[in-house]
Amino acid sequence: MWGMQRARYADCSGSEGSEDRELMLNIGGVRQVLHAHMLNRFPETRLGELLHTSLQAPEDVLALCDDYDPDTREFYFDRDPQAFRSILELYVYGEVHMKRGVCAMCFLKEMEYWRVPADCLDDCCKCALREVQEELQEIAEKVRTLLVDRDGGPHTGGWQRVQASVWRLMEKPESSMAAHIVAIVSFVFILLSSVVMCVGTIPELQVEDAEGVRSEHPTLEMMESACIGWFTLEYVLRLFSCPHKLKFALAFMNIIDFMAIMPFYVVLVLTRLGAGVIELANVQQAVQALRIMRIARIFKLARHSSGLQTLTSALKSSFKELGLLLMYMGVGVFLFSALGYTMEQNHPDTLFTSIPQSFWWAVITMTTVGYGDVYPKTTLGRCNAAISFLCGVIAIALPIHPIINNFVLFYNKQQVLETAAKHEIELMALRSCQAQLLGHAHGDAASISLHTCHTDTFLPLVHEPQGPGVRGASADTSFKSSTEASDYYSS
Repeated sequence: MWGMQRARYADCSGSEGSEDRELMLNIGGVRQVLHAHMLNRFPETRLGELLHTSLQAPEDVLALCDDYDPDTREFYFDRDPQAFRSILELYVYGEVHMKRGVCAMCFLKEMEYWRVPADCLDDCCKCALREVQEELQEIAEKVRTLLVDRDGGPHTGGWQRVQASVWRLMEKPESSMAAHIVAIVSFVFILLSSVVMCVGTIPELQVEDAEGVRSEHPTLEMMESACIGWFTLEYVLRLFSCPHKLKFALAFMNIIDFMAIMPFYVVLVLTRLGAGVIELANVQQAVQALRIMRIARIFKLARHSSGLQTLTSALKSSFKELGLLLMYMGVGVFLFSALGYTMEQNHPDTLFTSIPQSFWWAVITMTTVGYGDVYPKTTLGRCNAAISFLCGVIAIALPIHPIINNFVLFYNKQQVLETAAKHEIELMALRSCQAQLLGHAHGDAASISLHTCHTDTFLPLVHEPQGPGVRGASADTSFKSSTEASDYYSS
């Protein structure tokens, strides 16, 4: 199955000198003959140590290889021969290149086995490895979050358990059916309040008081009050149950939630108590200004829409492209508005009275809107308008493709993270069931082993946590329930 291969740099003279000595290796069925002076370049690696051990203490070579044949002086390693070809590049070029299509985490384990430092990786390979590690860390964090959302912390007190249950009910729709229903109800109230706000501006549905002032219909006001009541209850419960109050209060989406309910109570105070202190006209102006702030409720939809959250994250990661777009448009607006004013100022019926006033024309022309309220009347002005139109199309089109790519990449990444995290949890549950059946078969159903070191997904935060005081699961780690496993990984 495997062909006989010799390293292209091997010396087959058969000399037994320390510098001319050869090591014959059998890596997963593929034979390699390596020269001693090349291995001496990196004596701290496994092969370098094997060379010195075979010369000084031949009886200790089995600690460095899987098997050894003294007759043929061949060292056997049960490792991946394809990955070993990349490891050999260290002794030839002084650095390691990870081949395309090789699992980065598996290759990292091969490097650890051959005792090759990670610094020997080429810069391009380091970037690919870092991206994979970050992605797996996110998967591990997602697994922990799902486990905690599903089972909660097993060692919390009664009051903390209630608080955690309320938090999962209001903040984690995927944790239970009740939380999913609460999310749907909240979504319906958001849509209802937005519809009420829009319908309330229709003159036919408004009522007039004794002074002829129009206001919303009493039925719409009752629906508005019901929506505000739900938003207030939701905000208070989330604030009451959140683990970090200050962090909760300063979060962007929570500020949006507060701004959505605050105008209602301010208007209520002004209309009930402010009339005796402030003039009625000022009260009405303040009420109208605060009612406009109800528009912020529409942003609450982002809390219940993964698509809107993905779009927001994609725009955050595209700040550079958006900045380029604004810079292109700013330069174009200033340039073409100045040219338009210069070319049109001498026309008797000119609409370009100043350069700042021409900014409006440049903006609507470069964005291909063209309202027609301001337009050039001279031949040069029209040529300037045509050029500004073409430049605007190009300036808008250039950054759009990177922004779309960022959105697609982020969306696909989120889907992969969710799928991988759920797959890992299913594997943990399957191993738990298998261990339980094995325990029954041996008459010891009380001890259920959950082996987490041989999984299809390598999760560094789960299996090999970094930092002092962080525990890692090994092959002997045992859990008696998924709740205990959740607490183990979340601690």
